[in-house]
Amino acid sequence: MSVPYHEGELRAQALAGEISYGNGIRPSMPDQHRDFFAALPFVLVGTVEADGRPRARVAAGAPGFIGSLDARSLRIAVQGSGLRAGQAVGLLGIDFGTRRRNRLNGVVRSAGSGAVLIDVRESFGNCPQHIVLRDVRAVAAAEEVVVREFDGLDERAMIARADTFFIATSGGAHGVDISHRGGPAGFVRMEGDTLIVPDFGGNRYFNTLGNLLLDARAALLFIDDASGAVLELEGSVEIVWDEGAALPGQAGGRHWRFTAGRGRITHGALALRWTRRQ
Repeated sequence: MSVPYHEGELRAQALAGEISYGNGIRPSMPDQHRDFFAALPFVLVGTVEADGRPRARVAAGAPGFIGSLDARSLRIAVQGSGLRAGQAVGLLGIDFGTRRRNRLNGVVRSAGSGAVLIDVRESFGNCPQHIVLRDVRAVAAAEEVVVREFDGLDERAMIARADTFFIATSGGAHGVDISHRGGPAGFVRMEGDTLIVPDFGGNRYFNTLGNLLLDARAALLFIDDASGAVLELEGSVEIVWDEGAALPGQAGGRHWRFTAGRGRITHGALALRWTRRQ
């Protein structure tokens, strides 16, 4: 049977003792995915920079800023995206209020005039596991956006309280993915400049770990619910293939170690705020 996985993903599935035929991965968007993206006020974007490093970022706008011309193309109305024609791109749309998330991988057809047009290569849903329920609301944009760059790991308090973050990885010629990681607050532990992240069970695709087997570089993105600040980290990952997936709130199991090389915190990045449900 033909499966939509590259060699890294197949190897990761074998190491984890899992099998997935990828039946939900399509070459175009079903109507429900097109409608889903169009209703979102933000989307996570994974790219590969000119030197091969993955980068994770977030784009936001009023619902409708994302639209589809047809089932094989997606348009994002955004200024100064930093994207370029021919660049591989991965998108993650997530609705924290319903625990629904959909992924899209493709190539930038054009970027400019306040919009990015993406040719779809893969479209698929992800399971709702490990998504912490929260509601989102729009607020006035910050009067000033302040960016601070640093080496190693910083903004430790923001990481320590996080129950959600996003990771962008690249399989080289196979493109780029961006995916969600979530768990109980504090599920990400820190040792020096290294984050220790449990690898909870999911949809068995192993896109992220499969990419990391081909290229250990990764980019992480954290969003502060209360302020709209965005934290980006760049570094590399070592996967620890302990038997079985990790379980929320318990020690042991498969996990990975991200060592930060550098990062940036952008205050006032998003005119959105999230409130966790009790």
